[in-house]
Amino acid sequence: MDVTRKIYAKAKANPKTIVLPEYKDERVVQAYHFVQKEGIANVILLTEDKILPQEKERYIQEFCEMRKAKGMDIESARKIFEDPLYYAAMMTREGKADGFVAGASHTTSDVARAAIHCLGVDERINIACSCFIMDVPNCIYGENGVFFFADCGIVPEPNPRQLACIALTSAELAIKVLDFVPRIALLSYSTHGSAKGKYVEEIKEALKILREMSPHIIADGELQVDAAIVPEVAQIKYPDSILGGKANVLIFPNLEAGNISYKLVQRLANARAIGPLILGLNKPCSDLSRGCSAEDVIDCVAVTAIRAQ
Repeated sequence: MDVTRKIYAKAKANPKTIVLPEYKDERVVQAYHFVQKEGIANVILLTEDKILPQEKERYIQEFCEMRKAKGMDIESARKIFEDPLYYAAMMTREGKADGFVAGASHTTSDVARAAIHCLGVDERINIACSCFIMDVPNCIYGENGVFFFADCGIVPEPNPRQLACIALTSAELAIKVLDFVPRIALLSYSTHGSAKGKYVEEIKEALKILREMSPHIIADGELQVDAAIVPEVAQIKYPDSILGGKANVLIFPNLEAGNISYKLVQRLANARAIGPLILGLNKPCSDLSRGCSAEDVIDCVAVTAIRAQ
């Protein structure tokens, strides 16, 4: 069973309600019909007739109260809620939906802002971040070509604690969605002291924090990517690594590295990129690339549904 079929089957086993606010986008509409037909989730296409005026006003009042300490006033809140993205996020917050998926016609910053402000950050993780599931065809590395890449969408320059939290929540995603045993590589231009520098030291500190947070987790760093995913190279560069060149969760040192890497793998290796899945919040949601296909929307709906199970 390929990875998408496995994801769809797992979503179908316990269908959850996912809301799609970008009802004018044809790709989203196509995805909506497919998801409904296949029973992957109970999906709500948030057309104008589904936005109830009284409920919208209540959400505006609640949102204004939530953001009052940040200077939010009622007129500003009303302007924000002209975008149905916020109505969808508040539906999810309230439990009328189990998650939302957007980004076909919004930027990542738009979606992340709505998600963070409406859903709130999980105090255990204390950072919102993102992760891609990468399915690389004809690939012997990772988990038969499947990897989790993070962070590729939200945190520009994570500090060591943030890197550790990104790694932990990405590992939890791998367990929840695909039942993987996560094997985490904290990536760098150095493999265990082969080079020096501030960023190398930050990766080492991140690994230390990660192991304190989860003592039994399988993780190593700092590692160059070939030492992380190619057993033969790992044997040469760092034979004592707990990963043995078999990492399936790749944690990038910053957003530039992560974002560039996922797009290179997607385009050059014809990989399926599912995400960016937004992690570290109190409820599940997913962003989309504005260059997404209908299939990308379907994939993100299915994964978001599984996360809500």
